[in-house]
Amino acid sequence: MRDDIRVVETKALNAWPALQQTGHDGWLLRQSKGYTKRSNSVQPLRTDPGADLRAMVGYCEDTYHRAGLPTIFKITPLCAPCGLDGRLDEYGYASVDRSQVLFRSLSETQDTPCLEGLSVDAGLTAEWMSAASELLSLKPEQREAASAMLTDSPLRRAFFLLRSGDVPAAIGIGVVDDGYLGLFDIATAPAFRKRGLGERLVRQILRWGQSRGAHTSYLQVVDGNVPAQRMYAKLGYEKLYDYWYRVRWP
Repeated sequence: MRDDIRVVETKALNAWPALQQTGHDGWLLRQSKGYTKRSNSVQPLRTDPGADLRAMVGYCEDTYHRAGLPTIFKITPLCAPCGLDGRLDEYGYASVDRSQVLFRSLSETQDTPCLEGLSVDAGLTAEWMSAASELLSLKPEQREAASAMLTDSPLRRAFFLLRSGDVPAAIGIGVVDDGYLGLFDIATAPAFRKRGLGERLVRQILRWGQSRGAHTSYLQVVDGNVPAQRMYAKLGYEKLYDYWYRVRWP
């Protein structure tokens, strides 16, 4: 299982890039003007046995403070050192946004009928970005960061936009990296929820990923999002591991 976690964490880092990324003694510091915690947090990948942990945390705090951002650490089963979560708690970091990483095989053929009103683009479009800004309630600076992050990538990606007439109903992103399909920014407009649109959209993304060589799919879902968890369970996803963030506000 640990190997699966390591692979998925690596694929997720590749699939969701940061605008700026630097390394410090085995930790990866990512910054993207505050757009998503994934791309604005420290990824503590490894630590030397004799490292001064408080000094390393202080370095991160100084870095994010200069950028006008809170200091955030992503806590996964791979965190180094293994007691980092407890130490951050002692330093006054709050635990937030506990989430699950879900995982499923794509060994079965995805037999999914075409979805009326669905557009699929290999690159970011103004229409998709406009819909995402509305459905995800993005602030102007977050929209700017998202556009920069999602404009170019060496990985194969697709942006899915489902409309009802001229109204955006649901969105999603699929990213394929060496056989792994990551799903990101899956969202349905409030007026279109409880109609099965999210499930149908995800099935389209799975079919697209499988046709591009994906054999495995992964995604992240917040613990409190019970409807989404039920939907993904219906689609065959199972929990691989939990993660959360430790945050200290400036």
